[in-house]
Amino acid sequence: MTDCIFCKIVDKQIPAGIVYEDDDMLCFKDIRPAAPVHLLLIPKVHFDSLAHAKPEHEALLGKMMMKVPQIAEANGLSDGFKTQINTGKGGGQEVFHLHIHIMGRPA
Repeated sequence: MTDCIFCKIVDKQIPAGIVYEDDDMLCFKDIRPAAPVHLLLIPKVHFDSLAHAKPEHEALLGKMMMKVPQIAEANGLSDGFKTQINTGKGGGQEVFHLHIHIMGRPA
């Protein structure tokens, strides 16, 4: 998907404050943070939103959710954090590439 800003970040065409990366996902600092720590965890494979996830994405989504607490802890959120997935225009989604917000205040 050539017009997707998150795909461009995955392809390293656009710089980002990357805090975690593996073969399946990438996590980086939000450029408009709504909390002292505000990260975005994205799959490297493009799909628009949670509503567009298919059965073949099930393992990836599970892996991402299991990685969230580890990323939060590694970024100072040992006292707790909030996750958010906006889905579709009506759900407040602005970038149409699935992403999980990880937000909180460092302990």
